[in-house]
Amino acid sequence: MCLHPELIPRVPEITAKVAKAAFPKGNKYMRLRDELGVFYQDEEFTDLYPNKGQSGIAPWRLVMILIMQFLENLPDRQAADAVRGRIDWKYALSLELEDDGFDFSVLSEFRARLISGGRSQQILDKMLSKFGELGLLKSKGKARTDSTHILAIVQELTKVEHLEETLKSALNTLAKVAPNWLERIVNSDWYDRYGQKDGYSRKTRTTEEKEAKAIEIGTDGFYLLDAIYHETTPDAIRQIQAVEVLRQVWLQQYYAPTEGTVQLRTEKDGPPNAIRIFSPYETEARKSIKRSTKWTGYKVHLTETCEEDLPHLITHVETTVATTQDSTVLPSIHKALAEKEVLPQYHLVDMGYTSAQLIVSSQQEYDIDLVGPVALNAQWQAKEEAGFDLFSFRVNWKRKVVYCPRGKRSRLWKNSHDVYGKPTIHVEFSKSDCSACPVRSQCTRAPVNPRGLTFMIQADYEALDRARARQKTAEFKQEYSLRSGIEGTISQGIRGFNLRKCRYIGLEKTRLQHTLTAAAMNLER
Repeated sequence: MCLHPELIPRVPEITAKVAKAAFPKGNKYMRLRDELGVFYQDEEFTDLYPNKGQSGIAPWRLVMILIMQFLENLPDRQAADAVRGRIDWKYALSLELEDDGFDFSVLSEFRARLISGGRSQQILDKMLSKFGELGLLKSKGKARTDSTHILAIVQELTKVEHLEETLKSALNTLAKVAPNWLERIVNSDWYDRYGQKDGYSRKTRTTEEKEAKAIEIGTDGFYLLDAIYHETTPDAIRQIQAVEVLRQVWLQQYYAPTEGTVQLRTEKDGPPNAIRIFSPYETEARKSIKRSTKWTGYKVHLTETCEEDLPHLITHVETTVATTQDSTVLPSIHKALAEKEVLPQYHLVDMGYTSAQLIVSSQQEYDIDLVGPVALNAQWQAKEEAGFDLFSFRVNWKRKVVYCPRGKRSRLWKNSHDVYGKPTIHVEFSKSDCSACPVRSQCTRAPVNPRGLTFMIQADYEALDRARARQKTAEFKQEYSLRSGIEGTISQGIRGFNLRKCRYIGLEKTRLQHTLTAAAMNLER
């Protein structure tokens, strides 16, 4: 398919007359075209197509159709019908009234091109550039971020059902790709066990029956894997995706067979949820839990502006697997906002995004004031408010000594690291000073050993101290009240744009879905 760069055509005269007669007061698509103009140019997407071939549909139109599709939550068939039959869509897309449209499969093909070309984020970025030109978006203002869970297109399966479906998926794929090879490998009774639509696992009742069924499935799976990885088996069979999924799931769910005996792994001995496969048909979805919510799928982080005199526009969307912690995503959010030149001066977030290290790095690298509550002091001395917690000690950073509340000086200062590899400092006091201290019970519960302290490096330590003091002030509460608006944005996305549920399979396709959803929400606003 060959696409030649061209100027965006004007709305055809007949289309404009008919549209204005049908909508004398206009509608949102006509206003979108008249007031906001065109967001995209063909030249931005021509490299997604080969240089030779028949000319295709203008990419700028396809991008707008995808966004308009998400504005109305339409499937591909209905979106293609809307292009073919709706006057307001033809007006927004500069199409003649007689235009016959296209086959709905074009939309799926174009989404695949966007993903393979790494252009998903460009859809939102170009829109933001246009908003900036129109004065609807500015940097160095206020922004807020929050996340919500996303449900993958998977059915919740029991362990036995998961194993059975994984094996059936591999068998069905092999039956299509290498039917003659598979026929030589499997026994005739396999067709009865795995050829039925409803598996036997749902008929089991007791724990013993379920475990016996899992062992039977595991034995069959190992037999099939042994045949697949035999030296006489063609390499092409080992390259099949469903075969690789079967191999990984069997490694995750079973111990290696010993003397022909198959044994299930315990939950504690299995892999963490961050790498565990829960569906053979959606291998990137992960299972997670947040308070009382359990789900299998992904997580999306939305960042939007919150200026009083401007529209609240979504400036960035970050989609991750469900097990990714919010705090690990914040640096990539700031990096993306910097590349788009829409960095805020104040970034309002909840406790999941805050830590001493993130407060410091946000300020040093991006000049951002990260506004959000930090974790309270968890030491028993601070909880009981009757003892000497870490911040009751005076630290002399220059001389590398610490003084206790009674003026005693530490005897040891040692640089170290915590379990996550972050730099820390460990100090200890003299045993003779601690043993004779009259307020020892308020300082440590250790029967013999002296008081020891482990704290962050100076920048992080002081940032955490300031943040805890700041969040107790009335000014902080008033400023932080703006953050709650992002929950309304998430609610709008869920109820108005079906944000909660995946349309497609796979992380990259889900990322594109969320980008298009954000673009549609911006236009709606």
